[in-house]
Amino acid sequence: MPLNAATKAARLSVAPMMDWTDRHCRYFHRLMSAHALLYTEMVTAPAVIHGERERLLGFNAEEHPVAVQLGGSDPAQLAEATRIAAGYGYDEINLNVGCPSDRVQSGSFGAVLMEQPALVADCVAAMIAASAVQVTVKCRIGVDEQVPENVLPDFLRIVSEAGVTRFTIHARKAWLQGLSPKENRDIPPLDYPLVHRMKEDFPHLHLSINGGITTLDEAEQHLAKGMDGVMIGRAAYHTPADVLLEADHRIFGVKTPPKTAHQVAEEMLPYIEAHLAAGGRLNQITRHMLGLFAGRPGARHWKRILSEQAHREGAGPEVVQRALDAVSQFAA
Repeated sequence: MPLNAATKAARLSVAPMMDWTDRHCRYFHRLMSAHALLYTEMVTAPAVIHGERERLLGFNAEEHPVAVQLGGSDPAQLAEATRIAAGYGYDEINLNVGCPSDRVQSGSFGAVLMEQPALVADCVAAMIAASAVQVTVKCRIGVDEQVPENVLPDFLRIVSEAGVTRFTIHARKAWLQGLSPKENRDIPPLDYPLVHRMKEDFPHLHLSINGGITTLDEAEQHLAKGMDGVMIGRAAYHTPADVLLEADHRIFGVKTPPKTAHQVAEEMLPYIEAHLAAGGRLNQITRHMLGLFAGRPGARHWKRILSEQAHREGAGPEVVQRALDAVSQFAA
């Protein structure tokens, strides 16, 4: 069976990250990689049903392939949210079974659902029945005192029997008590070998690995060990050029030479002008661009100019051009 667009793109994906991977961030990332799979921030099923849908779900056609991540634990709500999201044209609808925040726990979804695989199966079955768009799951290897070697295989088996064929596995436990969401991204030890074994045990499933992966070198190593895909989070946000500019060439086999960070900044200018013309503010976009030149000559000047000037009333594309000129002078 031929792979759909999202499955092909999942060979390398940028993780859904709250307050970060909004539509402006995704457009920016897409300019660096035409092929990587991009995710929205998590949006809860009740918000999709009752909230401002265009603000929550709207995106630019240039962002494809793009996936929406939903949060929830009520099969009927998730089915309705899936129907709504599918109408916006997303390439994939992902269920969050990994977020450890207090807000998510209080809503009985996110990582706490690792303790209820049968409920997750009910949720994804309802979502699959609601739309032809592929439904996937992002999960942890376990939570709290669970033994991942026992829990994860059972979770994958039960949920896949409900119809899910693609999972992204964050290779850490989530500690729901005692660790903050930030600490849950760093403190629980990574168990890459366990995730690799899951691919061996479930060869029919498409499995991506996530957690602590910061470079394309590391991504290539996981792919060489048999993983179907690699998801990168914070590194793709803080050092986007390092992760994404060569991704199409190294991960997807594209022959055309990669863009430069300078080219990407210039290509953002028409998008910025359109956003400002629609009543937006410059810093809503440039906050995602601060790391574009990280590790490159002039990076400090780029970041300083954008940080100090983009939030000012009336700030426009000339601020980005000023920062870009400063980088060019420094690099000369």
